[in-house]
Amino acid sequence: MKPRKTDAWKLLLLALLLAAATPDRVFSQDAAAPPPPPAGEVETKSALDIYKEGGWFMHVLLVCSIGTIAVVVYCFVQITPKKMAPKSLVDRVNSAMAGKDVGTAYQICQATPNAYSNVVSSALLKVNFERDLANKVSMVEAAAEGLDEEEHRQMVWVNYLNVFATLAPMIGLLGTVWGMIESFDQLAAGNAQPQDLAGGIKKAMGTTAGGLLVGIPAMFFYFFFRDKLQGVMTTIQKHASFAIDILSGEIRLEGAAEESHEPPAES
Repeated sequence: MKPRKTDAWKLLLLALLLAAATPDRVFSQDAAAPPPPPAGEVETKSALDIYKEGGWFMHVLLVCSIGTIAVVVYCFVQITPKKMAPKSLVDRVNSAMAGKDVGTAYQICQATPNAYSNVVSSALLKVNFERDLANKVSMVEAAAEGLDEEEHRQMVWVNYLNVFATLAPMIGLLGTVWGMIESFDQLAAGNAQPQDLAGGIKKAMGTTAGGLLVGIPAMFFYFFFRDKLQGVMTTIQKHASFAIDILSGEIRLEGAAEESHEPPAES
């Protein structure tokens, strides 16, 4: 029995409909699939959070930073020509030297203690008018010793900056190594997830950054104040040599001798 043409057309039409409907169903299934989970938001941290994550290393770095600030403030106040060799004091000493009034010059220096007055006081203790040029050689030697002593006294404070500049990065490096050890301990325990290693890595990076934040400014100010101190000490040396030359008679300061013997003005 031969199939009818009508049944054949029905089968062909059914096959075409199935073929056309299949992509639509696949597409609709894909569209209905749930979207991928969103990535986690990056948590912003404050400086205090980073400080806490650094552990006890950050406490040591905090002490170093406070020490650096204190020394910098001290050096800004003390290492200046105005503080170490005031012009008014230099002029008064030169005036007394021109009048050969060693006692008055010494009293002026003792009444105003600073680097310049200490250097000149050391020189005045060697004055001897019975020797050549009022014993200038001994005065110069005493002034040089006093100058070295004053420079060493101030350089002690400047060297503290060098200590902090060296110590802070080393503490930060120690914190870095310690943090990496903690991360490797997590790996050894079988905790290989990123969040398991993040704690040690954060401590490592935080202490490194803290050490550099303290060490870099400390190193800068160390070189800055070291050069500034050398300049101020050179100025003091010139003033002291000039005063000694006036007293020995090698330099004559016009009008200073008369000025030093003028009676004080009546009030």
